[in-house]
Amino acid sequence: APMLRLTLFQWREASFTFVWTFHHALLDGRCYPMLLREVFEAYAELAQGEVAAREAPPSYRQYIDWLQQHSPAEARSYWKELLTGFFAPTPLVIERPVPAEEPLYQQGEAWEILDSALTDRLRALAKEYELTLNALVMGAWAILLHRYSGEQDIVFGATRACRKSTVAGAEDMIGLFINTLPVRLKLSSEDAALSVFKAARQQWMDMRPYEHTPLVQVKGVSQVPPTQPLFETLLVFENYRLDTAMRSLGGAWTKRRVELHRLTDFPIRLLAYDGQELSFKIEFDRRRLDEAAITRLLGHLRRLLEGIVTNPMESVGGLPILTEAERKELTIDWNTTSADVPNRRTVHGWFEAQVESTPDAVAVTFEGEDLTYRELNRRANQVAHHLKGLGIGPDALVGVFLERSLELVVGLLGILKAGGAYLPLDTVYPKDRIAFMLEDADAAVLLTQSTLVPHLPEHRSKVVCLDTDKASLDREPEMNPPQSSTPENLAYVIYTSGSTGRPKGVMVMHQNVVRLFTETERWFRFGPSDVWTLFHSYAFDFSVWEIFGALLYGGRLVIVPYWMSRSPKEFRELLCEQRVTVLNQTPSAFRELIRADARSDVTAQSLRLIIFGGEALDFGSLRDWFQRYGDQRPQLVNMYGITETTVHVTYRPLRSEDVVVGGSLIGRAIQDLQLYVLDPHLQPVPVGVCGQIFVAGQGLARGYLNRPELTAARFIPNPFSKRLGDRLYRTGDLARRLPNGEIEYLGRIDNQVKIRGFRIELQEIEAVLCQHPAVREAVVIQREDVPGQKRLVAYLITHAPAPDVRSLRELLKKKLPEYMVPAAFVFLEKLPLTASGKTDRKALPAPDCQQPELDGQFVPPQTELERKIASVWQKVLGLERVSIDEHFFDLGGHSLLLVQVHGALRETLQTEFPIVTLFEHPTVGSLAAHLSQLDSPAPKPTAQWRDRALHQKQALAQLRLRAKK
Repeated sequence: APMLRLTLFQWREASFTFVWTFHHALLDGRCYPMLLREVFEAYAELAQGEVAAREAPPSYRQYIDWLQQHSPAEARSYWKELLTGFFAPTPLVIERPVPAEEPLYQQGEAWEILDSALTDRLRALAKEYELTLNALVMGAWAILLHRYSGEQDIVFGATRACRKSTVAGAEDMIGLFINTLPVRLKLSSEDAALSVFKAARQQWMDMRPYEHTPLVQVKGVSQVPPTQPLFETLLVFENYRLDTAMRSLGGAWTKRRVELHRLTDFPIRLLAYDGQELSFKIEFDRRRLDEAAITRLLGHLRRLLEGIVTNPMESVGGLPILTEAERKELTIDWNTTSADVPNRRTVHGWFEAQVESTPDAVAVTFEGEDLTYRELNRRANQVAHHLKGLGIGPDALVGVFLERSLELVVGLLGILKAGGAYLPLDTVYPKDRIAFMLEDADAAVLLTQSTLVPHLPEHRSKVVCLDTDKASLDREPEMNPPQSSTPENLAYVIYTSGSTGRPKGVMVMHQNVVRLFTETERWFRFGPSDVWTLFHSYAFDFSVWEIFGALLYGGRLVIVPYWMSRSPKEFRELLCEQRVTVLNQTPSAFRELIRADARSDVTAQSLRLIIFGGEALDFGSLRDWFQRYGDQRPQLVNMYGITETTVHVTYRPLRSEDVVVGGSLIGRAIQDLQLYVLDPHLQPVPVGVCGQIFVAGQGLARGYLNRPELTAARFIPNPFSKRLGDRLYRTGDLARRLPNGEIEYLGRIDNQVKIRGFRIELQEIEAVLCQHPAVREAVVIQREDVPGQKRLVAYLITHAPAPDVRSLRELLKKKLPEYMVPAAFVFLEKLPLTASGKTDRKALPAPDCQQPELDGQFVPPQTELERKIASVWQKVLGLERVSIDEHFFDLGGHSLLLVQVHGALRETLQTEFPIVTLFEHPTVGSLAAHLSQLDSPAPKPTAQWRDRALHQKQALAQLRLRAKK
């Protein structure tokens, strides 16, 4: 510096300016190895006191002047057309949540180097089809992003040198020419891979006149929200690696090592280096991505390129991306099954063996009444002999329309002992639905009670009333009837919601149920000391697990009255009083039980198992429970299941540390089942990648009753089995494998949802809504505008004048169960559409807090008590106001929300009253009038609820008839 008459500060500034300029020259893909050599030679001359004169390169100012001569309007038009219809960045499906304590980018890197033979084959392929190696890499990257994300509209970033379309002499200028721009490729699984490469090449050429447009301007003309990036992966194609180029200069350079360090804010940057061996480097954000996941990603890119050179005409979905080792792990190693030894027992045969073992043990308890195993077996035998006399035999269906009672369990066992299969008809179902199920199932006999007969529709089934026909039943033999059914015969048919607008019956065999319990014995160790609850509807397959989990192992089944199942405080008291050991719950119901438990000073010490099923479990919702009870007892277990695969499919014990885990982990498959996560081509997807769950094994039901086409579409041949006749069930559920082999549930692939454990096909609701003469179009979706509160919302396009919401609700209530009636209705002029012309369900607006049917009819609260009640309703229902004469269920309420109202009112009013009061007084006005007449807290209902007629009033009047007077 002194020799050049410079201060140290000037020397440092000059060096910094040079390095900064040189850094950007490297970034544009040229790398300038010769320039770098000159730089080091110049430094050597300076160190020796020599300064050589050098010719100045063309000025970068010429490029700036050239840019200013161009109008940006044409470029904006090009980029706007290219990006129209693209609304969100292509998702990084393998990313993980960013820890709050790690806010800054943390760079990691991984390499994959192709051998020279594969590189030569790729070059030959590019030459044969007049492509560039860059186009092949871009196309392969787009295909890999498509296979990972499932998206058909792929956008990623790419860098361009931007020198060839500029001023003369640009090749020798030192300055920033590089630009980062989006590449958009639309592809489907059926497209030939070669078409993707050609499209990439054509787009790369078409954007040359507009390649200088700043990325911020390109993003500005897109439809991606300002808060989201246009893309999250960046592809950089270099003609050579800097280190390799420098070593090729010879001399002392062969002993030097040159490293280029970059820093970017893209989660993934893929760098491709041309050379004798094509090499790939991924620089990634360690906060968001795991190194093992990136290593797998690079391996899949290599496998994809191997498949491309083998057959460039292969379909995008048919190209291989898994290694043989990965495929074996996904299809075999993580699907180890128990020995395939068929169990020849029937459900009732197993029960009869248990009766012989523990005849005097209590089998069933209901509101203070007990039945021993001997008594239960005797009464079930009498029902069985009576049914046999009516012609019931193997695979004959018998309808069951009964309250929760001892008679319910007697009736179910009696049907099985007769050789038939039971068809559950929930007492809250509308008459139209019951009529369809009886007709579709061709049920010859219907078991019911005299108090329920008036609520039945017209039908052709022979009615047997277990109360009024008791005298004739008592004359039947008490011994076990001869076994007339086999494990291959039906045990029950449960109807689930159907996408065609009508429910479908799932046919489950005895062998399906028997193997469910034998294969889970090693986990749960059920036995005579266990006490279970029948908490759920017997028309919900969770009840199969509850009823027979108790009765096949000598345990005691406590039947929970309907009103108590909707009152967490009283239900919790029942758990303690009856010393329940095995509790089965949907996550929705258990959240309310946690709140009730937190308000009690007494812990539920008898519980040893709590088993979740029916819907996705949010692990975070268990935080309070674990803080109170810890990990030891009770043991919490998450089990994913489907009616078509016999109640449960997977098993995942839970620990307190799981509450910080995002998502819903469902564990691994039960031992005699195989679980695959597949793409639309029935190929296994990589670890961490979303696919559809398919289930194989002994739990698969026979199929759908009277629906052979639907059975063939959902129960398909198993491509992973060599045994003739093996099937796969297509669940429609989305999931991904984790590196440890566990499954994480992600949601649905179609319009099916689960709310409060009920499986609902949204199309069935839409079909009923479209039966209204004023409705032109209907779309129903599930929303969760308030965390933890899922609800159905209907969006309607109607003729003028628009129908009132009451008439829509009445139409739905006549044909669908209460849980399928939307909580809110939104009237639109038109439905939002995607670029492909389909309804854009994500763009449907949230419903207003003000219910439209209240306009002009609002009656405000008059008294302080009414105002307090209305305030609670508003908070729970998410409404701005509540009229005192509006019915709770007509305002979008449902039974679980009523549970929340009950708890909030007891705290607000500081008074105790049973939850059934809310069913009997379902408006603010009537409830306030009733509560104001109470001189003291109401006692918990006891004997008065043992009246069967009153039970029926609860079940039917509460949720279906709901008289307004």
